[in-house]
Amino acid sequence: MVKIPFLRATSVLIALVAVLAEHAPAQTPFDALRPRLEARIAEHDGDVAVAVLDPRTGESLSIRGDEPFPAASLIKVPVLVELFHQAEQGKISLDDPLLLIETDKQPGSGVLQFLDTPHELTVRDAATLMIILSDNTATNILLDKVGIRSVWERMEAMGLPRTKVHSKTFLRSTSVAPDSSARYGLGVTTANEFAQLLAMIYRGEAVSPEASAQMVEIMKRQVYEEGIPRHLPAAAVAHKTGSLSAARHDCGIIYSEARDYVLCILTNRNADTSWRIDNAAHLLTSDLARIVHSHVAATTD
Repeated sequence: MVKIPFLRATSVLIALVAVLAEHAPAQTPFDALRPRLEARIAEHDGDVAVAVLDPRTGESLSIRGDEPFPAASLIKVPVLVELFHQAEQGKISLDDPLLLIETDKQPGSGVLQFLDTPHELTVRDAATLMIILSDNTATNILLDKVGIRSVWERMEAMGLPRTKVHSKTFLRSTSVAPDSSARYGLGVTTANEFAQLLAMIYRGEAVSPEASAQMVEIMKRQVYEEGIPRHLPAAAVAHKTGSLSAARHDCGIIYSEARDYVLCILTNRNADTSWRIDNAAHLLTSDLARIVHSHVAATTD
């Protein structure tokens, strides 16, 4: 057996790493995406904000990323974060029972409104329904549990002061910020802040690594897939949608062989306010997601 002196072996190893790095596929900066994204956005009749973020390196691209938008049901993710925070502190348990009564029921998205009452479910059940079906009734039950102001304070503590829930769903009288609520509805956020929130969940920094992992698993079960996942059949996506008549959003963590990344797309004042699966904002979102993903995967459309 030939013995290689330590220094020589180290030099060989360094040289080998350099060769591998030289031949590894280079990652084109996100900013190279800007012309294609802006060209597609220009075709859309409505306001659009986009944030792309590498949660590991911090590299980012944003278009109107600091502009506030009505959060719609995206704001249910901050509710989820505060819920897990309180569970981590021992204030509540995800296995605690919740009793649904008739006066809890709210219209719009979700299934709890259709169940017979009284109906018992767990905090974990309500959290899952709030995210994967955007259940409005489940959201209100959980806001009663954790407190609207507590969600505000959690986002501020995480460095996200422009991401706020204002009230319970369909109950504007519960608003803790009437002026902002009148302008933005259920809640408000920006593309950049929401992308940062998802990046913290990805890195295990939202509450704890264990809590973050559980939140990711819930978001991976999202039922509504007409936006970001539409053209990404091979990619795992943990995401949350938000919809109002004139606003459609989708923000998520995309797990890619080439590079995991966060993508947040917000739209508002859309000319197309229909609820068709091929709503113009849904098509825009899926197109933007395809453009970003093909860039990340170093493939052509």
